Amino acid sequence: MITVTIDSPRPDLGPDWDDLIARASSPNVFMNPAALCAAVATGFAAIRLLLAWEEHGAGRKLVGLWALQLRKFAPLWPVVLDALPFNYAFVSSPIVDPAYADAVIAAFFSAIEKSTLPKVLNLPSLDAEGPVYAAILKALARRGTEPLVLSEISRPYVTRESGVKRTGSTRKKLRQDWNRLSALGTAEIVNDRTPAGVQQAFEAFLALEKASWKGDRGTALLSSESDAAFVRRLIHDLAERRAASVAELKLNGEVIAAQVLMYSGDTAYTWKTAFDAAYAKHSPGTLLVDKITDELLAGADIKVVNSCAAESSFMGQLWSGRRAMADILVDIGPGKSLFYRIEALRLTGYQRLRDLRDRLRSGPVSPGKPKQAA
Repeated sequence: MITVTIDSPRPDLGPDWDDLIARASSPNVFMNPAALCAAVATGFAAIRLLLAWEEHGAGRKLVGLWALQLRKFAPLWPVVLDALPFNYAFVSSPIVDPAYADAVIAAFFSAIEKSTLPKVLNLPSLDAEGPVYAAILKALARRGTEPLVLSEISRPYVTRESGVKRTGSTRKKLRQDWNRLSALGTAEIVNDRTPAGVQQAFEAFLALEKASWKGDRGTALLSSESDAAFVRRLIHDLAERRAASVAELKLNGEVIAAQVLMYSGDTAYTWKTAFDAAYAKHSPGTLLVDKITDELLAGADIKVVNSCAAESSFMGQLWSGRRAMADILVDIGPGKSLFYRIEALRLTGYQRLRDLRDRLRSGPVSPGKPKQAA
C-alpha cells in the first residue's frame, strides 16, 4: 500500500533519500533534502515535501519524493505550487522508484487534491523522458485532467556512450584554444571534492561571476544578499554529502574559469559557469566544461552529465546529445478554475516574451567558434 505524507524538508531524510536514489531511474539533485533544507533554513523558499511510502508489515520504504514550492507572482496573486523547489533549480521531476511509478504519481496528485495545498500546479523544466513523465501523463489522463503544454525543448545532455562531439570544427577550435592557453604557462584542471576545497573554490567562482557582465547587470549571485546566503549554504550542505564540487581551470595557479557541479546518483549537473574575461579569447569556460566532462565520464561513478542549460547555450555546441524537457501547467481540482485560466495566460505570455528575448539574443555563430561560457 502506498501512503503519502506532506511535510517540511528534514535533514533526517538523508538515509531514505540515498536508498531511493539508488533505485530511481531518473535522479534529480534539486530534490536532495540537503538542498531543500538549505532553502528553508535561509528563508529562500517555502517548500512542502510530498513523501510516498510503501507500507510493508511493521516497516515502510520511501518510494517517491516531490518537493513543491509555494509561490506568488505578486503580493495579491493567489499561491501556486511550483515543482521547481527554489530559484536556481533546473529540474522539477519527482524522484520515484520505477517499480511504483504509476501508483506513486497517482498518490501524489490525490494527496494534493485532498490537502489544503493550492490545486494549480506549475511543472517547468520537467524531464520528458523515462517512466516518471509517462506516469504523470497517465495519471492526469485517468483523472480527466488535460495539461497545458507551455513548451517542449531539448537540453544538451551526454552519456558515457554518446553525446560528446569528437570531431569537427568545434573540436579543432578547442584544441587550438588549449594549445594557445598552455603556451602562456601551466594550465590544469582541478576538481577538489573535499568540503573545504569546495568552499574555497566556490568563493573563487562567486568572485569571477561578480567581476563578469553579470555583476555589471546586477544578476550575479553576490548581487543579492539573500541569493548569496542561500547558494553558500546550498553548496556547503551538498558538499558535505559529496553532492557538489567546483571544477577550476587554473593558469599558473590562478583560477581563470570555474564550473559549479552537482551530483545525484550517476548524474552530474553543470550548474553554473564563470570565467575571467581577460582570457575570453581562449574560451576558458568552454575548455573547462569540455575537459571536466571527459574526466567525469571516465570515472566509475558518473554515467550522465546534464547541462542545466538551453539548447542554444555553448554546451549545445560542445555536445550532440539531447534530453527532452517540457513545461506544463495543470489544475488538480475539479475542472479548470478561474485562477488556472489566469495563470495560463500569464505563463503563455511570459513564454512568448522569453522566446522573443532568446531570438534577439541569439545571433549567427561563426563556424568553429563555440559560444563562450557565461
